[in-house]
Amino acid sequence: MRGADITQDVLFSYRTLEERIPKDHPLRKFRAIVDILLKTMDTEFNALYARRGRDSIPPERLLRASLLQVIFTIRSERQLVEQIDFNLLYRWFVGLTLDDEVWHHSTFSANRDRLLNERICRLFFDRILLLAEWQELVSSEHFSVDGTLIKGWASMKSFVKKDGSSSPPEDDTRNPTVNFKGEKRSNDTHASTTDPDVRLYKKSEGDKSQLCYLGHALMENRNGLVVDVEVTHATGTAEREAAKTMIKRTVKKPGTTVGADKGYDVESFVTDIRVLKVTPHVAQKNKGSAIDHRTTRHPGYKTSLKIRKRVEEVFGWSKTIGGLHQTKFRRLKKVAAQTVFTFAAYNLTRMGNIFGWRCSTA
Repeated sequence: MRGADITQDVLFSYRTLEERIPKDHPLRKFRAIVDILLKTMDTEFNALYARRGRDSIPPERLLRASLLQVIFTIRSERQLVEQIDFNLLYRWFVGLTLDDEVWHHSTFSANRDRLLNERICRLFFDRILLLAEWQELVSSEHFSVDGTLIKGWASMKSFVKKDGSSSPPEDDTRNPTVNFKGEKRSNDTHASTTDPDVRLYKKSEGDKSQLCYLGHALMENRNGLVVDVEVTHATGTAEREAAKTMIKRTVKKPGTTVGADKGYDVESFVTDIRVLKVTPHVAQKNKGSAIDHRTTRHPGYKTSLKIRKRVEEVFGWSKTIGGLHQTKFRRLKKVAAQTVFTFAAYNLTRMGNIFGWRCSTA
């Protein structure tokens, strides 16, 4: 017989939240790893909070929630809190029970400077990297470096003359019409009133200019894990300068190779990293290349050029899934924290793929 479409609430539920999550769900292993990593940060967390007063929201829960936002492409913290409230899987991952009240979305903003800053995000990133090194997933001899545009949270209309002489908008509306046709605009004379740290920049000739930052990644070549991150103002030399900073900070073994594209084929860059006892496996420009036969004659050079393209997978995941195509924040420090945390999440999902417990969006 046909069942009746009647919904009737029951007084008690006899299934726990733990029982509702499938035993073979990939987030189970993912959370087990995350819990271990966060446990190693207890000392740092304790230093952030006062010893007396009202209990705060546990920092571990805020960081787990932020991980959910990255790996499941949740576009805002307001939407993240809403989904944690009704999604049992998210509740379980964060550490809430069925009856726990979810915090207000402004909690993330209130904890931005104390907890969700670049220092803590980089500490979490380093803990993940230590785990990867313990599992022998990280190469110490072969690396690749590259940079990518991160679109700023600022409109081109906000890019006005620094001396205040820009023409007023044509209409007095919430989204006014601004006519800057024929006006020469540059970072020397103009700045954004929305985010003073963004810079007008284009990746290549013929491309459109954008207000953006530059994100940089140093990747080890064995499994494609990110081992260092930098975020800088968007300038013509930022990629090479950031690469030298990351190489000096991270690459310690003499004779190590670093692959890069033609944008790094500059005499000063090649010379500087050779001083650091690093072999530059940089793609050659058509004319005036700083890379000569003593480098290109080795079979490893061609291998490095082939594998270095894998760094684009890092940027592709971070932008399409991790939400890094356009930052949600303003000012360089906050964008840097978001970028480091996103690459940390990428490393976790990449390790999950290697170990066979991949998440559904990874």
